[in-house]
Amino acid sequence: MSLLECVAVVLAGLAAGTINSVVGSGTLITFPTLLAFGVPPVVANVSNNIGLVPGSVAGAIGYRDELGGQRGRVLRLLSASVLGGATGAVLLLWLPEGAFETIVPVLIMLGVVLVVLQPRLSAWVRARAEASGVETEGDHWWVWPAVLLTGVYGGYFGAAQGVLLMGVLGIGIAQSLQRSNAVKNVLAAAVNGVAGAIFAVVADVDWLVVVLIGSGAVVGGLLGARVGKRLPPVALRAVIVVVGLVAFVAILAG
Repeated sequence: MSLLECVAVVLAGLAAGTINSVVGSGTLITFPTLLAFGVPPVVANVSNNIGLVPGSVAGAIGYRDELGGQRGRVLRLLSASVLGGATGAVLLLWLPEGAFETIVPVLIMLGVVLVVLQPRLSAWVRARAEASGVETEGDHWWVWPAVLLTGVYGGYFGAAQGVLLMGVLGIGIAQSLQRSNAVKNVLAAAVNGVAGAIFAVVADVDWLVVVLIGSGAVVGGLLGARVGKRLPPVALRAVIVVVGLVAFVAILAG
């Protein structure tokens, strides 16, 4: 890469890290950038995944205050994310290219719909649980398997993973969107981390790309946490929906 291209990749990593910390879908910035500079698609995918890991960790650190009191929940859901991320990474290396092309846009739109309807769906889920005499203070039983499936998707192709996670967490856990966003950042970092570890061992990785994206993503992750925590619930939900729709259109166009 030329010096100018290297700078562009760092800036793309910064933008992706910022977006990932707030909602997700930063891959839609870095991945096309790498393709435009001639990086082969599979190499771009795995190198991008590894490069965004430090940014995901930085975003999780930026939301550490919102993680207070959620240690048990995070540890429980981390097992689902790690297992899902590893499964998705293996599927990426094993399945033919383009195997998920049909289902990926459907999953993204599902996430958008869940986020839009989250207040009503959450109230409906709680009402049904209370009518059945079920404890409603904890997470609903289906959150763990839903996080597992989201992890599979994230390990395979991470774009809009955050949108899906926010849809699941927003409905299945009775707490503010900001606290759910903090959990989302930890889970996304776990998915990217385990998938990246697998790719680093068995896949062809461009380590220059990893360093460039990672350096920008760390700054972006911390910046995104500062911005995201200041957004009121309605604004945060609007950002998630807009990013999800952009991801949906971009993937269909691609």
